[in-house]
Amino acid sequence: MADQVQDIRKLIRQHKLRDHAFALLGLVCMMVAVLILLGLFINLAIDGASRLTPDFFTSFPSRHAERAGILSAWVGTTLVMLVTLIAAVPVGISAAIYLEEYARKNWITDLIEVNVTNLAGVPSIVYGLLALGLFVYQFGFGQSILSAGLTLALLVLPVIIVATREALRAVPRNIREAAYALGATRWQMIQDHLLPYSFGGIMTGVIIGMARAIGETAPLITIGALSYIAFLPPSPVTETAPYVNFEWLTSAFTVLPIQMFNWVSRPEAAFLKNAAATGAVIIVMTLLMNGTAIYLRYQIRKKIKW
Repeated sequence: MADQVQDIRKLIRQHKLRDHAFALLGLVCMMVAVLILLGLFINLAIDGASRLTPDFFTSFPSRHAERAGILSAWVGTTLVMLVTLIAAVPVGISAAIYLEEYARKNWITDLIEVNVTNLAGVPSIVYGLLALGLFVYQFGFGQSILSAGLTLALLVLPVIIVATREALRAVPRNIREAAYALGATRWQMIQDHLLPYSFGGIMTGVIIGMARAIGETAPLITIGALSYIAFLPPSPVTETAPYVNFEWLTSAFTVLPIQMFNWVSRPEAAFLKNAAATGAVIIVMTLLMNGTAIYLRYQIRKKIKW
């Protein structure tokens, strides 16, 4: 009996040692990734510090590096992200709810789940080629903000679906059963209980998907994004009724990653400072989006009592 107790204690110590070793390995990997990102950001910030001025954000691109800015690029990025958000989030969340709560568990749904998971790892250029044939030529949207937003929506849709499903699965089963026991329908259970409890995880998935989309270049180049624009799209808001304008959806566009790529490819060394400053702006925007996701998740989970 004593030998068995000793063997059990030895086995527990071994498992604890493995847990500590794995945690240490994970911490080291995380620190390496953070240090690489930090080093990259510091390098870009130092190289582009002289260009990070208000004029840099309010000026159009120019042949002269000292007068060039990212006004058309960051406005284009904002509008494209707006279309992506409007197109991807409702569809992605609705698809996840259907697959998790309504769809029957059979070979068809298994096939859909496998394909959705695999689509999350498909190279972005493939989505660009699909969008070129579908949105640009088949639907006739042309090389516009609408085509770009829908392209990136396809890109982040699998990410949102997978993240939403995982958030829904994290809600304890007894919450569903308690809602049904009180006479709630399936949709009432989803609307009043499931979505509020999983909202933090859903928002995290949405922001992570959008953070990926903001740095994509290949699919937008494929559908015809311009590298030089010295004008802004029409404003989405007007001063006269109906106070909404949709002409901006068909406007030509450029985005921050493409503007950065254009400056990197220029032979003049002065443009490298502009490219470095643009890269620092992209990193800051991405970090802000991820930070927003973490903050929202923390605030929502703090208010929920299981």
